[in-house]
Amino acid sequence: MLLTSTDMAMRDSVRADLHDCRDQLRVGSRSFHAAAFLLPCSFREPASALYAFCRAADDAVDESDDAHAALYRMHRRLDAIYAGQPQGGAADRALADVVATFDLPKALLEALFEGFAWDVEGRRYADLSGVIAYSARVAGSVGTMMAILMGVRDPCLLARASDLGVAMQLTNIARDVGEDARAGRLYLPQDWLDEAGIDAQAFTADPHFSPALGSVIERLLNEAGRLYARADSGIAHLPRRCRPAIHAARLLYAEIGLEVARRGFDSVSQRAVVSAQRKARVLASGLPQLALMPDALLHESVLPETRFLVAAAAVEPSVGMVHAAVRMGLLARIENKFVWVLDLFEELDRRERQRAAQSQLADESVV
Repeated sequence: MLLTSTDMAMRDSVRADLHDCRDQLRVGSRSFHAAAFLLPCSFREPASALYAFCRAADDAVDESDDAHAALYRMHRRLDAIYAGQPQGGAADRALADVVATFDLPKALLEALFEGFAWDVEGRRYADLSGVIAYSARVAGSVGTMMAILMGVRDPCLLARASDLGVAMQLTNIARDVGEDARAGRLYLPQDWLDEAGIDAQAFTADPHFSPALGSVIERLLNEAGRLYARADSGIAHLPRRCRPAIHAARLLYAEIGLEVARRGFDSVSQRAVVSAQRKARVLASGLPQLALMPDALLHESVLPETRFLVAAAAVEPSVGMVHAAVRMGLLARIENKFVWVLDLFEELDRRERQRAAQSQLADESVV
């Protein structure tokens, strides 16, 4: 079976949209764009589409004069994507293709949007569970979706994927305490601040570092470290070609936390930045350990705050979606084989012409 003209046109359209997504990420998220080159192409392209849409949604809410209205519009765009009628440009069309191919649960993207809504509300969190619940929505949801794009539906692996997303977000929070406070935001657990004798309102009004605040930031990074260790067991069971890129991301995010620690947990008067040289050293020393990663924590219980993500993602893909994905894979393989056969015929024809020319030269030399 050869590709029809309709199949070819659809494929070219998807490729064009993916190209646009990569261009958006090259400008708007250099770190993801660079890391994407570590991924196999079969995963890189849908991951780029997903990340481009998430980034577009985040920017639309952050940069709008009316964040509530912007969030409402993003929900309508998401509805259109799941109805198979994307309205918002290349990122929406590319995501619609990902949704159809991978049977991506809408609940996961809705969770991300809920996290955005909590930001719009200026919500603060009474305890660590609240901070993790927020992190589950804005980052655990993305980790879970990325796992689905790798073909992962096992609840244990999904739980570890959500752990990794939450750990990364806790690292972000620890790094950005001062920056967030100057913008009127505070994500540290209120009960931890109370225990350290820190008045949250006074701190956001006049952000400054103190040893007491450093102890709170240290506690948060310790919690991130616990979740990174749990996530390691999941990374070890991902598809082999995806492991290096995910492990690299885990190493570099954890290094941000270590840099905060090296600065005395002061993320108010300075922002921790990991130099390119240090990143290179971290990857050089850390990536070879990938083959030795333990799986003792693989079956740890799912975090209560991420249980809804795992439940949504662990549902088996519908039969129709599986058939569509299989058909797409078959079409790609058939097309590749077809091109290979054409190349083979061309090579055989070239060799035949070469032999004929050599034979003619030999005949002429005899004459």
